[in-house]
Amino acid sequence: MREKRLEHLSPLIMALDTSDLDEARRLADQVRPCVDIVKIGLQLFSTAGIGAVEALRGDGFEIFLDIKMMDIPNTVSSACLALCEHEPLMLTLHTLGGQEMMRAANQAVREHCEARGISRPLLIGVTVLTSFDLLALKKIGIHESIEEQVVRLAKLARDSGLDGLVSSPLETLLVRREVGAGMILITPGVRLPGSGTDDQKRVATPSDAMKSGADYLVVGRPLYRAEDPLGVARQMLENARGGPADGAGESNG
Repeated sequence: MREKRLEHLSPLIMALDTSDLDEARRLADQVRPCVDIVKIGLQLFSTAGIGAVEALRGDGFEIFLDIKMMDIPNTVSSACLALCEHEPLMLTLHTLGGQEMMRAANQAVREHCEARGISRPLLIGVTVLTSFDLLALKKIGIHESIEEQVVRLAKLARDSGLDGLVSSPLETLLVRREVGAGMILITPGVRLPGSGTDDQKRVATPSDAMKSGADYLVVGRPLYRAEDPLGVARQMLENARGGPADGAGESNG
């Protein structure tokens, strides 16, 4: 599925990993020529709440609201409807919440947004966090490989009507093959060649991620820790498009 609202948006999403809304707005503004979508996660949402969505939308950005909702179907559906009123572009659910939860949220969001005449957020499933490795899975009682668990949950999300998935770089190609071309794939853990991995266990370059089937790349620390965030953002876009990592990319937005 490809919504009209997604047309002409840069594939680079900036993760605003801060608790300070003013700082988040400053960081987003630094990369504005290369970034149309910003990611608000639990850290910023826990301090600034829906005000962060309103402020950054007011600044002209589309919002990827990454709070990985997981609860009983009625609770998640009700939370989604409340968030729909603020028209984020994307909203994440944790696929471990199960098919009933995902289907209920999908149906509720579609019906609510159509009735209200507002933009429907794309529901994006999260499978296995990129900070997880095989040992971490075993410690919580999952003895499948990471790939097997990711594919199982990705198919469940597709069959539940979700619009897309968060997929680590190392599983993106596999997930794309399994779920087909219709689902949006968003890939975190992206680094320029030669960069550190921080706490991400499964990483790849922008070029490799896009070649594997990613539609969007989520980047946080490599941008906001850089001396020249806009310069790094341009390198990311250039590399994503198959050019040299030290090239000067152009904005889609």
